[in-house]
Amino acid sequence: MEVGLVIFFRSVWRIVLVVWTFAMGFLELLITRPATRELRADWLHRFCKGMVKRFGIDLSAVGNFPERGALITNHQGYIDILVLAALHPCVFVSKAEIEKWPVVGWMTTMAGTVYVHRGRGGSADRARAGMQEVADAGLTVVFFPEGTTTNGEQVLKFHSGILAQAMLVDEPVTAGYIQYSLGEGNAPGASVADDVAFWGDQTMWPHMWRFVGLRNVRAKVRFADGPIAFSSDVMHRKQVAVEAREALLELAPEGIPAEAPVSETV
Repeated sequence: MEVGLVIFFRSVWRIVLVVWTFAMGFLELLITRPATRELRADWLHRFCKGMVKRFGIDLSAVGNFPERGALITNHQGYIDILVLAALHPCVFVSKAEIEKWPVVGWMTTMAGTVYVHRGRGGSADRARAGMQEVADAGLTVVFFPEGTTTNGEQVLKFHSGILAQAMLVDEPVTAGYIQYSLGEGNAPGASVADDVAFWGDQTMWPHMWRFVGLRNVRAKVRFADGPIAFSSDVMHRKQVAVEAREALLELAPEGIPAEAPVSETV
């Protein structure tokens, strides 16, 4: 059987499994409507473990997922969220636009997501209040300081806004690094940058179709041994952002530039 036909049938079968798992997760939320952050984080953890399995991702971790405080990682796309939540119950910080997405927006809200309303008065205070609730529940809050996604070949300059709010909650901030790789059995030209990372002007459904056709997708998450020891306080936000990025880059593989690019790809 030709390689292209094999990939087509693999993609169709995985799409069926992914849609089924998504539908079952939605139905569970609709019926149970978990009321506490702990229950919502537990649902997200189980849901993402199922999605990682359906997508055929081989997931591993080096070090320990922080039990509380904030976790910051690099960001290559929606797969990151599945990978991180599959490892441990947690709560994500996300842009408020997602809240308005059909179905997905309701699910992310029910999962306990802390939304950031950019450009709106009081947004920082609301984000900090949400992260404080997460800390009070004994959960870890996860966010991506780059503010956008990349192809995995660089780490952009960190934005200091949410990082500063996390520090004001007075909880530890730990760095992590997500690395993807592809094993044998994929079509010529398949790559992490084009088929795993979701960035730039890519659109969701074509990307997902390519992704489900991949074989031997590996995701490895490296966690720092302990929280970041900042030399500055929250009043020096730019320095804090630089130090946070440096801590993350210590976990990165060779070949990732230490210097942030001058122009960022959105």
